Amino acid sequence: QVQLVESGGGLVEPGGSLRLACVASGTIFTIGHMGWYRQAPGKQRELVAVTSSSSSTNYADSVKGRFTISRDRGKNTVYLQMNSLKPEDTANYYCNAEIYTGSWKTYWGRGTQVTVSS
Repeated sequence: QVQLVESGGGLVEPGGSLRLACVASGTIFTIGHMGWYRQAPGKQRELVAVTSSSSSTNYADSVKGRFTISRDRGKNTVYLQMNSLKPEDTANYYCNAEIYTGSWKTYWGRGTQVTVSS
């Protein structure tokens, strides 16, 4: 059974920083892409950032220059460093990964809440 568990969310003032982490555990042979999505109340879930198996990255326009995605392959972990946070970044942030356990499947974490407010 594969699990993705996020951590690092919380309340931060505008202009502040947070670092999210997502750890994949279970019977994992290899991991393809890993990424972060977010969903604000009343809005659709949207892609924030993704990193491929070759470590290429892609970001939503709204976070370019402020957020950085990275991964530690040895720890099956993906990070999201969020700087210069804005109130509009407030959302539940979900980890997503494509994992091979005998077949390729896409997995989701349960999310971690990020609130940007003064």
